[in-house]
Amino acid sequence: MSEIKFEMQDDNQVGTRIKVIGVGGGGCNAVARMMSAGLTGVDFYVVNTDVQALNASPVPNKIAIGSKLTNGLGAGSDPEKGRQAALDDTNRLVEILEDADMVFLTSGLGGGTGTGATPVVASLAKELGALTVAIVTMPFKFEGPKRIRQAERGLADLAATVDTVISIPNDRLMKLAPKGTSFLDAFKMADDVLRQAVQGISEIMLTPGIINRDFSDIKAIMSGMGHAMMGAATAAGEGAAVEAARAAISSPLLEDNGVEGARGLLINVAGSSALTLDQFADACTLIFEATKNEEVHMSYGLVHDEGLGDEVKVTVIATGFSRESSIPLSPPRAERPAPTPAPISVTYYESEPVDAHFEGTESAPPPAPPAPAPKAEVDPFEDIDTPSFLRRERKLFS
Repeated sequence: MSEIKFEMQDDNQVGTRIKVIGVGGGGCNAVARMMSAGLTGVDFYVVNTDVQALNASPVPNKIAIGSKLTNGLGAGSDPEKGRQAALDDTNRLVEILEDADMVFLTSGLGGGTGTGATPVVASLAKELGALTVAIVTMPFKFEGPKRIRQAERGLADLAATVDTVISIPNDRLMKLAPKGTSFLDAFKMADDVLRQAVQGISEIMLTPGIINRDFSDIKAIMSGMGHAMMGAATAAGEGAAVEAARAAISSPLLEDNGVEGARGLLINVAGSSALTLDQFADACTLIFEATKNEEVHMSYGLVHDEGLGDEVKVTVIATGFSRESSIPLSPPRAERPAPTPAPISVTYYESEPVDAHFEGTESAPPPAPPAPAPKAEVDPFEDIDTPSFLRRERKLFS
């Protein structure tokens, strides 16, 4: 009788490999917050031209780019310098991207490294076959027209490269903040919204639940969909699922028409065993009908979490919008009847600087980089994705 042999697979080789990469100061801070909040099932990386900021990050996987170009001092709010820094180190970036099934890129647009380097990383990820999703923040109006113009150009570069891009306007985010919120807490809220987007998508694939979706389902909703929007809300008590769903699609983070016109919908509902099938179905139906598109491609997940008690959390990712309808610029209509979404829960953390060793960089011919963005004029701000006058207060949340 022939011998039957079984080959055991390493756990790391089983399932979908998801990588979350923060690019630039804002992106690195967002990834640090995701890690501290306990987001599991993904690999975290931070990429920056500022070696001092990398050393201060609690994220262990650090990639310094453009050391020969910037001497490790940042890109000086110049997106072209950030772009070139990434091109100079494509070989190092490819190493962290080549085995990924799905790549989330987070950054704050408007500065140098995040704006210039993120499209390059996205191009590499796409070329290597990963489903690539960018989740970025747009500057506050008070940061000035130059920074906003740079952010818009960076967003256009990203939209031409990634499968899906979700942009979070900081001015709209502030509608979720209570009056008197400090600068530090405002930026923590921005980081937490980025975390919610990554968590809402990855939970559907990775968290054992009553209804799960695999990577192919997610890919069908997000592949080649261009601009997207997200909303998230939590409600409690009787009718919590429907209330949370209504609040999520009425979020200040969404355009005036909410999810209307979306070509793809990704819905993640989290609740305890008290959540009934009828309640779940009613919540999904409400969101579906709000698209006013009977052909919308919808995928949903139901995560069981007894820790939520009588609360229900709903995260909605709506994809396939045109450029015009996906960049929220005006406040939502006041007449829309919607319950106030529950405040975003912010997780604080403290960390000591982590020692990092950076290898010397070698130039390598980049594989088909995206078209260069127009060279932006350089201003005296440092290479961060928040204004320089706020950096002393933020200090990487340490």
